Amino acid sequence: MRRPARGVARLVSGAGLAAALLLPAAASAHAVPLSGMPAADGKKGQQLPAMPSAFDAEADDVTCTPASKEKAKKQDWSRQRLDLDRLHRHGTGQGVTVALIGTGVATGAAGLDGRVLARGAAGDDCVGHGTFLAGLIAGTGGDSPRLAGVAPGAKILALRGTDERGTASSALVAQALRAATEARAQVIAVAVALPRRDAELTRAVAAARRAGAVVVAAATPDPPSRGTTDEIPSRTYWPAGEPGVLSVADMLPGGTRPENALPTGGIDLAAPGAGVVSGGPRGSGHYLGAGASVATAYTAGAAAVVRAAHPDDSPDAVVRRLTATAYPADIPQLDPYAAVTTVLGDAAASTGAERAADPVTVRDTASADRATSRAGLLVLLGSAAVLAALWAAFTFSRARARGWRPAEAGPTARE
Repeated sequence: MRRPARGVARLVSGAGLAAALLLPAAASAHAVPLSGMPAADGKKGQQLPAMPSAFDAEADDVTCTPASKEKAKKQDWSRQRLDLDRLHRHGTGQGVTVALIGTGVATGAAGLDGRVLARGAAGDDCVGHGTFLAGLIAGTGGDSPRLAGVAPGAKILALRGTDERGTASSALVAQALRAATEARAQVIAVAVALPRRDAELTRAVAAARRAGAVVVAAATPDPPSRGTTDEIPSRTYWPAGEPGVLSVADMLPGGTRPENALPTGGIDLAAPGAGVVSGGPRGSGHYLGAGASVATAYTAGAAAVVRAAHPDDSPDAVVRRLTATAYPADIPQLDPYAAVTTVLGDAAASTGAERAADPVTVRDTASADRATSRAGLLVLLGSAAVLAALWAAFTFSRARARGWRPAEAGPTARE
């Protein structure tokens, strides 16, 4: 009769061990909010052509980015992550003008008709990247409304910060910043990043901020399409490094930066910047885009919605609102819905307040903390129950083997 008892004990013990292993796994699975999202590179998500940020500057001849023949079949992870469907019930950036400094914006692009004003050559976007970003800022999505931008009620002022091939220069960016300031744009998005500081660019940024603009800039250039970034040292890029500029980096669905992201410091916010869907300058098809420029466009759109929802806030207060309500992480993650709806302390709304100096009241996370505590308590109680079951099975087996005699009657009693 000992053999069946041992079999039962082994069965109970095995079940207990399995439960002990599965309980922590189940708890950790609930801590991953982005499971099932499309892959960052689109290979396991939506098959769409890639949107380049620039053409090869040394190529003898270039062909403009052709119209995409593919259309996205569903809303991408980035819009889900930013909760744009819910955000648009509270604001669309109506009445706000966002100046976009990049490769230009096609004025007749799908989803942007009638809301793009282009200065000079900025209405011709051969690369297509600027038009792609404009869709993320203020696009309506055309016949795909769930692919609308963050601020579909805003207007775009298209300005060139690059040549026709997408190569940026400090002179062009400074000139574009001055034009945005003269046009009284409430938000200025600089989609390019330069490796060296320039005195004229510094003055143009300062003038834009004095005029009341929120200046948002890519923390780094978009990584090269080929080669490695492993040996590139960390450095500050401009104008993101200028005082008062909101520096934005790209992140993957899991909240981390891409492996090929250029290293830098002083980042204020991270926003979706991989596997992002938007339109282009030609046709009504869609593309996939990536990089800090994409994250910058999303943040500029959020700034536009905040400016429309809180018209009395100063530029510094808008920046404070975006950073104070961001999802806490190593690099705070943009949360436009919280930025629009959260009630901040008076210090956050004060004119000229430095966002790092004054305390603010941020979102109440007590319920989330309680949920986390309850989950931890359940795991501990479950583990204790498993250990008790294992001990009971072990004790049952030993007692059965002794013929239910007390332990003191062990070897001596059997003699």
